[in-house]
Amino acid sequence: MQQTLLTAANNYEQLEHCLTEKGIRHLFLVCDRAFPFLRINGWFGGLTERTGIAVTVFSAFTPNPKYEEVREAVLAFRAAGCDAVMAVGGGSAMDVAKCVKLFAQMNPEMHFLKQFILENNIPLLAMPTTAGSGSEATRFAVIYDEGVKQSVAHESCIPDTVLLDASALQTVPPYQRSSTMMDALCHAMESFWSVNSTAESKQYATAAIRLILNNMEGCLANTDAGNAGMLQAAHTAGKAINITQTTAGHAMCYKLTSLYGLAHGHAAAMCVRVLFPWMLTHTDRCVDPRGEAYLTDTFAVLARAMGCESAGQAAEQFAALTDRLELGFPVIPEEDLDQLTAGVNPERLKNNPVALTDDDIRALYAAMRTGAEA
Repeated sequence: MQQTLLTAANNYEQLEHCLTEKGIRHLFLVCDRAFPFLRINGWFGGLTERTGIAVTVFSAFTPNPKYEEVREAVLAFRAAGCDAVMAVGGGSAMDVAKCVKLFAQMNPEMHFLKQFILENNIPLLAMPTTAGSGSEATRFAVIYDEGVKQSVAHESCIPDTVLLDASALQTVPPYQRSSTMMDALCHAMESFWSVNSTAESKQYATAAIRLILNNMEGCLANTDAGNAGMLQAAHTAGKAINITQTTAGHAMCYKLTSLYGLAHGHAAAMCVRVLFPWMLTHTDRCVDPRGEAYLTDTFAVLARAMGCESAGQAAEQFAALTDRLELGFPVIPEEDLDQLTAGVNPERLKNNPVALTDDDIRALYAAMRTGAEA
């Protein structure tokens, strides 16, 4: 799917033209609690007067949105007679907006997750306010039904239009800035070594890695150029994982987030930090059908994309970066190791190029306890 990328130049001139050109009459705006502090909030405040386009705002959802919240969003969309959806926010806002698009024409008397997804022509626009998830470029959404994570995937929930507005990152706190940046880097690295990788996905992943490394200092310093570059990097990494999905690094990180309150990107970075060097010493257990030699070469090419001479040096550089950003290992009690191991989604492990047993996963979590390699 070809996405249209917009900029915020000239007071969102491109966005206003896009909405009017699509013939949108009533926009359903899904936004999170940061929305009132964004520059685009004022622009939306005058949209109806300028264009006649009505706006219904929905923000009644929590981080890691629940099915009941998504259902309320769908009902609100239908009740207002909206004809388009736009997400302004982080990954949770994107998840809700994507599900509104997918579920809008389903039978509301039945559970949406138990119905077949039928494509529709409802426009879906997205403006990310963090440079990490890349959700605006993917076909995936995540919601929680009765406390259980449910992944929804369909090509038609990839936003057709994406607005990249660097000003949205100006108020992101330092910890979230570092965490989301590392989430994007983990996406690119995991996509690179995924068993589902292709020549196209590796091009996206390579471009994302270079954008992240080239814009890191500017993003950490909160410059306009650095923020713009990091938004582009996260978007490009999202295009990579849209093809490949993530691997063991992300499969292992979710329980760290729920148990210890780490930001998602922080947890993913901790997992990749121990996983990467472990895989380099276990290539003999390669499950990528292209073979061990291919995997070894993939690690070498990844290292070059990171500006390193060897894969081992790249793993060391990644660890040094997490140290510099003060994204340290959580305090993991030994009695939590079994729970952490059991919480890893085996489906996501299938994308990993090196086979992992439960004992291996437990050893990787144990390495986080000691700060040593598994």
